[in-house]
Amino acid sequence: MSVVTMKREAISAATEADPADSFFAVRDLHAYYGESYIVQGVTLDVKKGEILALLGRNGAGKTSTLRTIARMDNPQLRSGEIWLEGKPLHTKKSWQAAQAGIQLVPEDRRIISGMTVEENLVLAQVAPGHGMSIEELYEHFPRLAERRKQDAVTMSGGEQQMLAVARALAREVKLLLLDEPYEGLAPVIVQEIERIVHGIKARGITTIIVEQNAVAALRLADRAVILDTGELVFAGSAKQLLESEELRNEYLAI
Repeated sequence: MSVVTMKREAISAATEADPADSFFAVRDLHAYYGESYIVQGVTLDVKKGEILALLGRNGAGKTSTLRTIARMDNPQLRSGEIWLEGKPLHTKKSWQAAQAGIQLVPEDRRIISGMTVEENLVLAQVAPGHGMSIEELYEHFPRLAERRKQDAVTMSGGEQQMLAVARALAREVKLLLLDEPYEGLAPVIVQEIERIVHGIKARGITTIIVEQNAVAALRLADRAVILDTGELVFAGSAKQLLESEELRNEYLAI
C-alpha cells in the first residue's frame, strides 16, 4: 500500500465517526501562534483506555496539538472541535479542560522550586477533582516515596519526570497527555516510565504520548498517528507503522 493511499484511508477513517459518540475526539483543529499556522486541520479519535502515539519530525506540530487539546492559551484555537465523553471542550479554558479530566504533562515538567516532592503532590490536590491519593501515588512511584521530603528540583531528570506524571494522576484524569516523557532519560528510566504508563492503562486511563523516540513509543502504543507540518498524514495500528519501512522513512526518518 502506498503512502498516499494510507494517508487517504487514515483521514477517511478518522472523520467517519460522530465525535459526540467517541470517548475522545478532535475534528479539524486549526491553531496559531500569532499568525504562524501550526496545527492544520488535525482530526482523530481515541478509544477509552487506549494508548495513542502522536508522532512526527521536529516541528511537525505534535506539542502544539497537545497544547491545543489541553486548551492552553498558546497556540490559539481558531476553529475545530474537541470532545471528551460526548461533551464539547473547544469552548473551554485550560482549567475547565483540566476539571473535565484532561491532564497535560509538559516536556519541561514544571516542577515547583522550593517545594518538596510531597508538597508538589499535595498542591496538585488543592482544587476539587482529586485522582489517586498521595499514598496510592507512592505505591506506584516508590522512588518518590523515598524522596518525599526532598526538594523536588534537586532530583534527577527521571525522578522529576515521575513526579510530573504523579502530579497529573493526583488530579482526576480521563485523558493523560504526555509530551516527550523520555527526553534525556537513561534507558533504565525509560523502562520505568513505560511500566508506569502500562499501569495507568490498566486503570482505564487513556493516554496520548508525543515522543521523538518513535520506536519506543510504538512499542508502548496501541495505535499511532503521524503529523507532518501540522497535518495528519497517517492513522493506524502501532504494529502497522512499525512494519512499514516506507511510512517510517517518509515521515519519521527511522
